[in-house]
Amino acid sequence: MDLGIDIGTSAVKVVLVDADDRLVDQESQPLAVSRPQPLWSEQDPEAWWRATEAAVAALRGRQAKAMAAVRGIGLSGQMHGATLLDAADKPLRPAILWNDGRSEQQCATLEKAQPRAREITGNIAMPGFTAPKIVWVRENEPAVFKDTRCVLLPKDYVRLLMTGEKASDASDAAGTLWLDVGQRRWSPEMPGSDSEDRTASGFLG
Repeated sequence: MDLGIDIGTSAVKVVLVDADDRLVDQESQPLAVSRPQPLWSEQDPEAWWRATEAAVAALRGRQAKAMAAVRGIGLSGQMHGATLLDAADKPLRPAILWNDGRSEQQCATLEKAQPRAREITGNIAMPGFTAPKIVWVRENEPAVFKDTRCVLLPKDYVRLLMTGEKASDASDAAGTLWLDVGQRRWSPEMPGSDSEDRTASGFLG
């Protein structure tokens, strides 16, 4: 048995499949999106974990024997979101989501700081990506920025709570604007990609 967990924008979805990839059962737990100002789109990182726990518990209640036989867990989720963590790995503010549009001006700031940004990252800087969001936090929430020690993508925050490890994958990392897509490694040339304590980088420089 294998368990798949998807940290979506509107819901956490969990599926249980057998050794032949046949669906055994599935569960979904809704998530709310907060829009406190125009262009803003945020979520409480703890809501992802609560929804994950609830979905897994529901499957366990219906499929106790199958759940006990789970041998692996696959994790996917919404890209680009910025989950800012302090030194104790606690969220400092609501996560800024992929569809948040507040950081358009910060995209220009980032590309000005690194004129080769598009060549390095393979992307035009857009508000949906992670790095401009952190520039916005630096300029508008300096106390939060000062206390930030790590930035994780949404599914990677759930992974941290599940395993105690900070990690990401190349596909999601490409949406941070900190990955050198050609070299498949964090780019030392991109502003903020030099934090030692990072998954999707720290943008602490």
